Formats: sequence, structure tokens, C-alpha cells
Amino acid sequence: MARCKYIDTNPRFVAVDLAHQLLPGTFEHALHHLLEHAIDLSAFDARFRNDATGATASPPGMLLQVVLFAYSRGIVSSRSMARACREHVTFIASAAIRPPISRRWRIS
Repeated sequence: MARCKYIDTNPRFVAVDLAHQLLPGTFEHALHHLLEHAIDLSAFDARFRNDATGATASPPGMLLQVVLFAYSRGIVSSRSMARACREHVTFIASAAIRPPISRRWRIS
């Protein structure tokens, strides 16, 4: 039997430049641009009352971007969205390496 090099399909560390994952001309790039530059999300910020105390909140724009991008891919379950934010590079780039965390979105 021939001896071949072992190929590890589960690498422990992969260097990825997340800024280059949202390619111009794609839906996720357009969604990111709209939510960061064109749409005013300040109405969401008014609902947060954690200026002096309380835990920091995930930015509403990031949450909205992840949810809309997931819906565009046919992902409607919050658990599936959380898994995508852990496993798929495009979702990780959309969440800017800040996966939403809550009781239902527990990151292991």
C-alpha cells in the first residue's frame, strides 16, 4: 500500500482576512453597506438603557445583518443562525467576530 501524507481536514487555525470575505457585488456586501452607511438604526439604540450599568449589548445593525443574511440563505432557526455564526466564514465576517450571545444563541 502506498504511503501518502496525512491531510488534516479539521485545521485548528486558519488565517482569514474577514474584511475580504464580503465581496463587492454580492448580497452580503450590499446588505453590510446598507446597514452601515445608508440606513439609520438610531431608533434601536434608544431602547437600550445600559449606559452606566448592565452588560454591553450587541450592535442592532450586526444582529439585523445576520438575521437578514440568514433569511436570504433559507436559515430561519435561531440555533441554525448561531451555528452559522460559528462555522461559516461569511456569517463570521457579517457578525464581525462578535457572535450574538443569549440563552438561545449559546456559543460553545
